[in-house]
Amino acid sequence: MARASARHILVKTEQEALKLKQMIAKGADFGQLAKKHSLCPSKRRQGDLGEFGPGQMVKAFDNVVFRKPVLEVHGPVKTKFGYHLIQTLYRS
Repeated sequence: MARASARHILVKTEQEALKLKQMIAKGADFGQLAKKHSLCPSKRRQGDLGEFGPGQMVKAFDNVVFRKPVLEVHGPVKTKFGYHLIQTLYRS
């Protein structure tokens, strides 16, 4: 079964997600931004969600982690929790 590891930043608005994505594109550290801005408890680990398989996360999240290029920052991705910036660290 496929496994992946990802980290994310969860915020309330699409604008906030886009602003953070621009900061990352300009060289800001993903982990530090996650620590400071993310609404998810994973912010204590710089947004790291660890390893998981398909179906363990909401569908929109899975679609990014298991289908989009690894190590790129994707999003904003809207879920019932808010807007995510997602970076897949590896996938097997």
